[in-house]
Amino acid sequence: MAELKITPKFSALIPLFVFVFTFLGVGIYQNDFYALPAPIAVIVGIVVAFILFRQSINEKIDILLKGCGDDKILTMCLIYLLAGAFAAITNATGSVDAIVNMGLDYIAIEYIYVGIFVIAGFLSVSTGTSVGAIVSLAPIVVGFAASSDAELAILSGALLGGSMFGDNLSVISDTTIAATQSLGTKMSDKFKQNIKIAVPAAVGTLVILIYQGIDLTGAAANTTDYNYEVIKILPYILVIALSIVGLNVFITLFLGVIAAGILGIGYGDFTLIESTKIAYEGFTNMTEIFLLSLLTGGLAALVASNGGIEFILVTIKKLIKNKKTAQLGIAALVSSINMAIANNTVSIIIAGPIAKTINDEYHLDNKKTASILDIFACIIQGLLPYGAQVLMILSFAKGTLNYLDLMANTWYLLLLLLYTLLFILLKPFRNAKSQRS
Repeated sequence: MAELKITPKFSALIPLFVFVFTFLGVGIYQNDFYALPAPIAVIVGIVVAFILFRQSINEKIDILLKGCGDDKILTMCLIYLLAGAFAAITNATGSVDAIVNMGLDYIAIEYIYVGIFVIAGFLSVSTGTSVGAIVSLAPIVVGFAASSDAELAILSGALLGGSMFGDNLSVISDTTIAATQSLGTKMSDKFKQNIKIAVPAAVGTLVILIYQGIDLTGAAANTTDYNYEVIKILPYILVIALSIVGLNVFITLFLGVIAAGILGIGYGDFTLIESTKIAYEGFTNMTEIFLLSLLTGGLAALVASNGGIEFILVTIKKLIKNKKTAQLGIAALVSSINMAIANNTVSIIIAGPIAKTINDEYHLDNKKTASILDIFACIIQGLLPYGAQVLMILSFAKGTLNYLDLMANTWYLLLLLLYTLLFILLKPFRNAKSQRS
């Protein structure tokens, strides 16, 4: 049976605009992006979609449910739950305090900013997920800020930047898999191309963080005696090790939860029954992000089925004139979709086919196009005030950090954006024949 052709319609984007402007508008007006819960803003967009679109109520409900039930959306939601349980139980066992105290003991205070960036990058590369790295390290970052003169905004910016740096480079990341499969290029080739763009931005970030940490010299009392038990760090080491060997993320996080639970029970931090309650509390801590991802998937499906995404694709393609504008068009394409649905993996999957068409028509380099696709999805995802990564950091900060301060210190993403644009605009192309693969 032939697939029904979707007519591009600008009007189909209205529900997305309503969602974004409702969320941002209330946040800006109240000077608090938590004044209106993000899932409620998505529901406002969904209501507008139900009023605006012409399908029957049953058809719209069916589309909404299929979007909410997309396997990638549900996978992400389940990872949120396990990550929340892991964070809650490791916090209850004192694992977070152990890492904070060990870090304060061994890392010179002036290198805390750099240390957080490097650790976040390492953890994100290992796990293939920026969300997982943020969940694991955000409580530690808050602990560092509370236990020293280090600024929470700079620490959080380093955490966000390092997590996105690692996710963008990881060969087991969903975004890497989606980008390389869409463009038909090898992961190793895309990785080598990514290094050329990401590493200079990372080096620039390290220089800035070192400079920002200079004034922290001697801020922490050298006579402070930090108490910690190294064994309580083992759940984190286990999760990192299992991620490095490539074990499924569900199994990795589940084993991490079990290990943390056994450790806590063995040390008398809680009983078996109490551990289940703590794990459930971890689930509930992820409620907002869980619902946001679920409902955004449904809204995106409604918009796509009525020609909204197709309108974006067609419009951007009309603006392309040459190789450089083709690359910028691909960047704008995935950026626009990511701003609409706040999911970098899904954005790459949606943009992938049209990016491949543009790549072939203008004889671009497959691995370079895959890198641009992944990088811009990474940049936009990290800058969105309603993106999961930013929301997680702000939620762990519990009102002590606002969005604008976080963005002002997310040096890696800002430098990555600048350097990638320069890379596209200034790097000369070889002849068309050499670009064909």
